[in-house]
Amino acid sequence: MTQSQINLIALPDIPDIVPGDDLAAVILAALERANQCLQDGDVVVVTQKIVSKAEGCAIPLESVTPSPEALALAEATAKDPRLVEIILRESHGIVRQRGGTLIMETHHGWICANAGVDRSNIGGDMGEVALPLPSDPDASAHRIREALQAATGADIAVLITDTHGRPWREGTVNITIGAAGMMPLADLRGTPDRYGYILRVTVVARADELAAAAGLLMGQAGEGMPVVLIRGAAYPRGDGCATQMQRAPERDLFR
Repeated sequence: MTQSQINLIALPDIPDIVPGDDLAAVILAALERANQCLQDGDVVVVTQKIVSKAEGCAIPLESVTPSPEALALAEATAKDPRLVEIILRESHGIVRQRGGTLIMETHHGWICANAGVDRSNIGGDMGEVALPLPSDPDASAHRIREALQAATGADIAVLITDTHGRPWREGTVNITIGAAGMMPLADLRGTPDRYGYILRVTVVARADELAAAAGLLMGQAGEGMPVVLIRGAAYPRGDGCATQMQRAPERDLFR
C-alpha cells in the first residue's frame, strides 16, 4: 500500500439536509458542480450529521419527558434533563461520568461523549432539537454506496464519520462509524517491514486514517463541507463494516 500522494476534494455547496433527502442524489449533484466523476477506488466520506438529518433522527427537545434517572444524572452533570434522557435512550450504558462529562457506550458499541448526541450545527428550521447518530451507520453507508455505484458504475467505498475524543489525548479527531466497500482494518501481521522484520501485531485502522484526513477539509466547527472525495488512497477492498474496529470488552484495558 505504498503511495506518494492522495487527493482530497471537499464537495461544494451541499445544501441544508432535511428528513427524506436522497443523499446519493445530493452527492452526485455536488460532484457535478465540482467537475468530478467517481472513479474506481475513490472513497466518499460523509459526516454523520447529514446522514442523521436525512434519516429523520432529530428529536425535538419539547417532545421529551425526562425519566427519574435522567433527572438525577442531569443534576449531577448540569445538563438539560431532556438531553440527558435522549443520551440514555441512545446508550447501552454509562462508561464514565465525571463532572459534566458523560462517556457512554452507544447501542452500536461506540464509546463516546454523550452517546454521540449533538446539538451543534443542526440549523435550518428544525428548532430546539438534539441529533443522535444514525441507527445503523454501516447500513447507511451501504445504501449510499449502492446508489452511487448504480448511478456511476464506479467501484467505490463510502465512509460515515463522526468526531470523537480519545483516551489519554486531548482534542477530537474524525473517525469512521459506518463503512461500505472496504475492510476498515489493514492486517499487516505476517508481512515484512523494510528491513525484513516480520510484523506480529500491526493492524492499521485504515478507515479511521481516511476519516481523519477528510476531517481536515470538513472542519470541526461547521458543516459547510460535509462530504469529501478521496482519490488515490490505498485501502483493503472487501465487504467490511465499521463495527469491526470495535475492541471487545474482554480485550479493552481502559474500561
